[in-house]
Amino acid sequence: MGHLTRRIAILGSTGSIGTQALNVVRANPDRFEIVGLAAYRTSRLLLDQVREFHPRFVSTVDPLEGTIDGSSSVSPEEMSAASEVDTVLVAIPGLAALSPTLAAIRAGKRIALASKEVLVVAGGLVMSEAARHGVPLLPVDSEHSALWQCIRGENLSTEVAGLVLTASGGPFRNRTPEDMARVSPEDALAHPTWRMGPKVTIDSATMMNKGFEVIEAHWLFNMPYQRISVVIHPQSIIHSMVEFVDGTVKAQMAVPDMHLPIQYALAYPSRIPAPQSVHPLLFSEIGDLTFSALDEERFPCFALARGAGVAGATYPAVLNAADEVAVRAFLDRRIPFTAIAEMINEALERHHPSADPSLGDLLGADAWARETVEQVLMARQ
Repeated sequence: MGHLTRRIAILGSTGSIGTQALNVVRANPDRFEIVGLAAYRTSRLLLDQVREFHPRFVSTVDPLEGTIDGSSSVSPEEMSAASEVDTVLVAIPGLAALSPTLAAIRAGKRIALASKEVLVVAGGLVMSEAARHGVPLLPVDSEHSALWQCIRGENLSTEVAGLVLTASGGPFRNRTPEDMARVSPEDALAHPTWRMGPKVTIDSATMMNKGFEVIEAHWLFNMPYQRISVVIHPQSIIHSMVEFVDGTVKAQMAVPDMHLPIQYALAYPSRIPAPQSVHPLLFSEIGDLTFSALDEERFPCFALARGAGVAGATYPAVLNAADEVAVRAFLDRRIPFTAIAEMINEALERHHPSADPSLGDLLGADAWARETVEQVLMARQ
């Protein structure tokens, strides 16, 4: 029996997730067809992608006239809702991913979700829209893909006791708080396991990334925060675990390679062979797998994120926006590494939340937080 060819739009095609998704498509030309490519700028890489895959639609913020190599220029929202598209891979960084994700949901598309901010900022709104339109949100993050794979075939509501996210610990897992006050952007960008964009890499170094993932897991799996935990696992072989009510624990294991969770989301419910570039998991060569508790004193951003998630309302929107501004200030050498958490905490403490927020409330909280952190930064100079 044959299989349907998935018609895919990639939002963020020139980024880390987007370029690896195109590797998956190259390895499976009979399964996947690229219908749309969206990127921020009309870069040489985007033009090369368009010439290779001949998508029907291209989206970029640059003003374009007519077509690029026969591809129509459209907005990300138009691309996400186009009848020619059945699956949308959302890999745009930041809050820019929210509007096209909602457009895809309302058009009834399958969504492979890689942009954390969508659920961190607007989890309640997005999940209610997805339920209303019967749209699956398929996680691309390695940790959430692992949880998803572990609960496949299980009853999430009655059989799962808890979710355990693993974390590599980033480059500073063995540094003292005093040492971390002196680290440079270059130190923070030297992640020991994963190759990611600068924002996500800094978020991994502060463990904010793991706090975001706890919020995502809460929404994706409808799991109370008290039943979501994190453990440091430096080898990044176990990507996450699920605890069941009978005491059994299921773990998903693989080499740390993002091609695998991307491919799982795009091909679901099928499993297909990995691209040749992905190395097999050889247990005889792994050595030890180790685990330790997450030190929240060393990584205050994690506690801030979890607290914002529990508080709900517009706090996660403030958390995300404050983090973006603070991380950029650190990368620009305006503040030390440890001030990232201080900036975010200041914004959260000043915030007056909107209960049951609308999209406008969330965007307003985002704008307020950015302005507030910039004011705090100016006062520090």
